[in-house]
Amino acid sequence: MSETDVATLVDLDLALEAVEAVFMAMDAGEADAFPVVREPIGYQEALYGYKSGFDRNAMTLGVKVGGYWPRNGDRGLASHQSTVLLVAPETGQCNALVAGNHLTALRTAAAAASSIRHLAPAGARVLGILGAGHQASWQLEAALDIGAFTEVLAWNRRPERTQALEAIAERRGCSFRPVSLPELGEASDVIITITSSFAPLLEDVHVVGPTHIAAMGTDTEGKQELDPVLVARARCFAELPSQSARLGECQHAVGEGLMAESEIASLGGVIAERVPGRKASELTLFDGSGVGLQDLSLARAALERARVRGMGRRLDLTSE
Repeated sequence: MSETDVATLVDLDLALEAVEAVFMAMDAGEADAFPVVREPIGYQEALYGYKSGFDRNAMTLGVKVGGYWPRNGDRGLASHQSTVLLVAPETGQCNALVAGNHLTALRTAAAAASSIRHLAPAGARVLGILGAGHQASWQLEAALDIGAFTEVLAWNRRPERTQALEAIAERRGCSFRPVSLPELGEASDVIITITSSFAPLLEDVHVVGPTHIAAMGTDTEGKQELDPVLVARARCFAELPSQSARLGECQHAVGEGLMAESEIASLGGVIAERVPGRKASELTLFDGSGVGLQDLSLARAALERARVRGMGRRLDLTSE
């Protein structure tokens, strides 16, 4: 299934359904995410890796391969590249090869949107977003679909790059302002961070009042967007707490002894109403380090739609 096929077949509603089903399956012990491999290859400054897992509830097995090629912009290509391979749990045979770039962008946005749906303060109207890269536009569109936001505040190291976000906000009927980090932290009800930073951007002193933060940029050892003191102050949720403590935004607070891995709750537990959600005055944080099962679940949903609609290219990989 090509990128065009996937873009035709999947939307935010489908992505939210697929992502939340995986979150709940992981929380219930019905799905396992296998150890992540993500390594520099020593060429083109690229990071390559794979994420894999098995959802016994949905019978979804497979692997997502790809990574980050920062020089791709010079070639007219997206920096993030990935492909999903779905495998039949009964036989180990390949069921499908699914282009993964659109899937990745949509499921990442859906994960943040899910956290906003379940953890944002009541009456949230001001949305702050750190970062203005390719994924930021997906995040903004999904957040505006989920929340009743009326104003968007944006920060980026290169402020001129926020123009794409401004166009989205205006099209969606929201006011838009590029602001400083202290102003964004103070005025926002919900904050999305989606950068490739390796040093904290948002400080503890910046964030005041009841706020929800969806930290979506940190998915590798060493990456960091938030002050560890801010993370430790928040009530933290993740797709997979053990991965969050190792690869996500929480890695720094845990590593510095400011919080324990056991303090990170499962977002799937909140969705399933097993874990309490936010209290009115809390600072909450969703540490979205990304789990391959999200990609597999959405790829499977796309495959099922493709079969119904007669889309995709059929290959016989078992022929000699």
